[in-house]
Amino acid sequence: MRKCAALIGTILLVLSLVACGTGEKAEKGKIVIAGKKFTEQMILTHLLAEYVKANTDLDVEVKDSLGGAFMLQQAIEGGDIDAYVEYTGTGYLNILKNQYDASQTPDDIYQATKKEYKEKFNITWLKPLGFNNTYALAMRKELADELGVKTSSDLAKKSNQLVFGSDAEFFERSDGYDGLVKEYGFQFKKKTNIDPDLQYEAAKNGDIDVITAYTTDARIKKYNLVVLEDDKHYFPPYYAVPIVRQEVLDANPGLEEALNKLENILSDEKMMELNGQVNIEGKQPKQVAIDFLKSEGLID
Repeated sequence: MRKCAALIGTILLVLSLVACGTGEKAEKGKIVIAGKKFTEQMILTHLLAEYVKANTDLDVEVKDSLGGAFMLQQAIEGGDIDAYVEYTGTGYLNILKNQYDASQTPDDIYQATKKEYKEKFNITWLKPLGFNNTYALAMRKELADELGVKTSSDLAKKSNQLVFGSDAEFFERSDGYDGLVKEYGFQFKKKTNIDPDLQYEAAKNGDIDVITAYTTDARIKKYNLVVLEDDKHYFPPYYAVPIVRQEVLDANPGLEEALNKLENILSDEKMMELNGQVNIEGKQPKQVAIDFLKSEGLID
């Protein structure tokens, strides 16, 4: 009898652990919206949150600046968060572990990523917001001119004289540092880990020579940095797309339709302008998001 009771107890414990670990529960009428830890993502987190608050009856919880792509993927799979904005290249290469072929179009990447996320994680990629925030190597214009560097291949010939800097995640990503060095043959004098929002000023001040800039960051122009041509097409497209747990969409009819009305509301130039309002003008990301939504007639 004791053995039977112990067996039943073990089965119940396993079942409870499985139930807790599935991340499939969705609370009707509630959504948790999160984002990564850099300016653009802070703006987009609040853009989604304020839009949902104004256009649905859902109770919205915001988890701002939660972490990087890997942390957010773990959180959404576990049901700790329900939605955030991801980038197609990040999902395709880093989460799904696919190989990028430069012949693939942005829509090829989007469709393949959307299909595999649904099959593997039951996470839905909605319609793209309209802009492509790709990685790019950037450096001070005067330094690039002095060295005669215009492309990443040009940079490879001078890299042993230069200091490279990027955030911690870039050194871990499959589309990050190791692959980039292998593709171009870089031999940097030194590499350093720096916060993504501090690297632009470090490049401007000459503390770092080469950084991995986001192409929608207004500080590229503000600090007179030059973006090098990715002449071997190492980086894939990174279109920004809201992603949501399917269980949350199922529990809240109308949410998917509402969020898809955000399709193509942002261009590269507009996203750069919004980022500049935070990073250059000193505005708060939440207020920038609210002002933009009001200007587009998406909230009152």
